[in-house]
Formats: sequence, structure tokens, C-alpha cells
Amino acid sequence: MVIDNYATGRRDNLKPHENLTVVEGTIADADLVNRLFDEFAPDKVVHAAASYKDPDDWEEDARTNVTGSAIVTQAAERIGVDRLIYFQTALCYGLKPLEQPITLNHPIRPEGSSYAVSKTAGEQYIMLSGLDFISFRLANAYGPRNISGPLPTFYHRLTSDKSCFVMDTRRDFIYVADLIDVVIKALDGQGRRGPYHVSSGSDYAIKELFDATIDALGISPEHEVEVRPRSPDDVFTILLDPSETNRDFGWKISTPLTEGVKAAIEYYKEYGIEQTYTHLKTDEKKE
Repeated sequence: MVIDNYATGRRDNLKPHENLTVVEGTIADADLVNRLFDEFAPDKVVHAAASYKDPDDWEEDARTNVTGSAIVTQAAERIGVDRLIYFQTALCYGLKPLEQPITLNHPIRPEGSSYAVSKTAGEQYIMLSGLDFISFRLANAYGPRNISGPLPTFYHRLTSDKSCFVMDTRRDFIYVADLIDVVIKALDGQGRRGPYHVSSGSDYAIKELFDATIDALGISPEHEVEVRPRSPDDVFTILLDPSETNRDFGWKISTPLTEGVKAAIEYYKEYGIEQTYTHLKTDEKKE
């Protein structure tokens, strides 16, 4: 069973299947969530719902990421869910991490954005529960079905004859299929209760991602792409240490960046992109 309010999700993400029930609604609706938990009686819960559409909409961030997480957590605890998986942002460590790569011992400092504050509050409620949970603190996930972040923005602009620029930042990218691999291992019972990092363990300049995008599209821009300095509320690099995840799950990424970008581009070509999203107030949102 899937609950989605389609604020940022697409209806064509999940094709009809005899073993799949999709319910349109919000996890901030306690009556709906509790009724569905009672009816479906899940053994496992993957909490991937998140508000990030508008970085200035603090109320919606709090409603979904905080209240919604509390509702899902207590419903899961009430019916005795075996394990809950949560997706947390690496921005929980703040805009200026104290170490690189970031270890799980790094202080939690989410004050840089409403998204980070609210997602971290959601994680805290899950930790407060008695549930067996794993919180996956994620590097930048990319790939088919994802329409947030720089990759879909590059594709959208390059295929719409719009100019592009890249920020002078670096990111640790995780291909969605590699993420799903470790999630399935967690659903099967691997890993201890608590947080883990899901990351490649390497960071890439955003320009490297842009170059991989134009290669996948088979185009040669007339001019070299402009590299702009990062905004004050953007972090230069987010590089997570995945060593505990590698050890406890016997997992590491298997998809090179160039291959993942090609797969994402093929998805965008087939399904199209009408809108992209970012949870940060940066120049990336400007034309």
C-alpha cells in the first residue's frame, strides 16, 4: 500500500499492479493513516513521504515532515510493525559540517533550512518510539522518477533551449537502484536499530554531473557552462561516510555516475519533465 498526496510525486510513477493499492492522501491526516494501518496491517513501513516543494512553506514542512511522521510512527507502534525505514536528509548535519567525510558521530545541526529542521524533528519522533527502525541519512539520490535536484533541471533546460549554469559545489550522489538495494536488505532484517548513511563515499563537482548530462544527451553546447559561486544557504560539499552501512549490510554502490545519468535521461525522454523542485533557496531556482 502506498499513500501519496502527489504534491511532488507523479501519478505515472507507479503502474497498476494486482498487489498494489495506492491511496491519495496525506500522512498528516491521522484518521486516514490510522484507518489504513488497521485495514492493511503492514509488517514493514518505508516512510519516504516528505514536504520539500516550497522552501518558504514552513507550515507544510511541519505538517508533513513533523506531524505526519509522528502520526505514522505512532500508528506503526500501535499495530506492532516489525520495522520502520525512514529517509532523512544529510542536511541534518548543517550547512557547514565539522568534518569531511561526515561520520555518524557528527552533531545534529539542522538549522540551515526548514526542510532539514522538519525532517530531523520527524527522525527524533521515530527515535522516541519503541519501534525497530532504521533512519537512512541520504546523499543526493538521483535516477528515474526523480524530478528534484540538478540533474532533471539540467535536462529540462537543455532540452528547452534555455541557458544553464552550475553551482560551485560538490555532492555525493546515490543512484536510486543502489538505494533500493540497501532498503530491501533493511526490510529483510539486516542492520541495527538507528541511523545509517547511504552514499557513494565520493563527492563530485556539479559540473561533472552537467558534463555527464550533455554526454548522455549527445550534445555539444556552443559555450562552456557558467560556474556560479554557491549561495550562503548552500553547502559546498556533502560527503557522507558509508563505512558502517558497507559493513553491516554487505552493501556498496554498483552504478557509476555516468551510467546512472544515462538511465535517468532515458526516463526523462520517455516521460518528460514539466516541473523540477529544490528544497533550498538558491540561485538554482532562478531563470
